[in-house]
Amino acid sequence: MGEKEIERFLSHLATHEKVAASTQRQALNALVFLYRDVLLKPLDNSIAPVRSKRKRRPPTVLTEKEVKSVLDSMSGTHLLMARLIYGSGIRLMECIRLRIQDVDFGQGQIYVRDGKGGKDRTTYLPKMVADELRHHIERVKILHRQDLDEGFGTVYLPDALAKKYKNAAKETGWQYVFPSRSRSIDPRSKVERRHHVLESGLQKAVKAAVSKSGIDKRATVHTLRHSFATHMLEHGVNIRVLQELLGHADVKTTEIYTHVMRKDIHRMQNPLDRLYKN
Repeated sequence: MGEKEIERFLSHLATHEKVAASTQRQALNALVFLYRDVLLKPLDNSIAPVRSKRKRRPPTVLTEKEVKSVLDSMSGTHLLMARLIYGSGIRLMECIRLRIQDVDFGQGQIYVRDGKGGKDRTTYLPKMVADELRHHIERVKILHRQDLDEGFGTVYLPDALAKKYKNAAKETGWQYVFPSRSRSIDPRSKVERRHHVLESGLQKAVKAAVSKSGIDKRATVHTLRHSFATHMLEHGVNIRVLQELLGHADVKTTEIYTHVMRKDIHRMQNPLDRLYKN
């Protein structure tokens, strides 16, 4: 099959199968990969199928009481990670990829390196978790020293940094804040090292906590980030400041939270009531 057949197939997904825009895009990316890397017959850029319309749905948001109920149903490191996500608005992968040097206790900030879109930013370090996080990092440092004593202790670094700073991989500051319990072989370098924890662990813990709390909403780890943003707006934080904290490139992305924030309409005066006030 050539470009025309592929174009018809992708259009069929949109018009007959009614798939989401992301599903159609995934199908296109899979076909591009197949033709380029497997069949060695790269497709040109002339494919223009009928596009699935992307529907902007408001995010699922928990109330402050519901967030507390979920957090109260968690424990251990997963609780610490969930508190950190809700208290700072970072994404799941940004949380598990945190390095020790990215936590600034003095300034009360978290540095998010190479976030979504390859951007760096700073956000809150919640005061409530500061002491607990400090103790957690001390335990991580002890674990790192044990790895060094056993002849290991290196951590993954991007290729450019690994080449520029030869010994950085063994430095404490570059170690993950949330390392895995055991070392494993890095499939890229074939080096035995300690990677960060898997995201699935926290995902399962949050799902169980939501169920235990009796909350019927489709809440996930990312819901904690949505809830952070919404509650910040409800408490009067400027939307531009929130945009910077969340790392959104466009304020329109941040504005979606204005549609789900709780609005106190009782303080507003109805225009009809105001018209006949006198």
